[in-house]
Amino acid sequence: MGNYYTPFPLRAAEETIAKMKWLGKKHHRSATKEMEVALEQYIAAYEQQHGEIKIDGEP
Repeated sequence: MGNYYTPFPLRAAEETIAKMKWLGKKHHRSATKEMEVALEQYIAAYEQQHGEIKIDGEP
């Protein structure tokens, strides 16, 4: 069974999207996959500094 990805609309400035597309091409990924990698890195950095995020808890 494969991964299921929940659709998530994202509103961002045109320049930001264009830069993510550029980075995606540089890394041989789609812009969507490039954004996913960036989000994973952001979350990992946060958790390294503050501890694991518990999904069921309030911030």
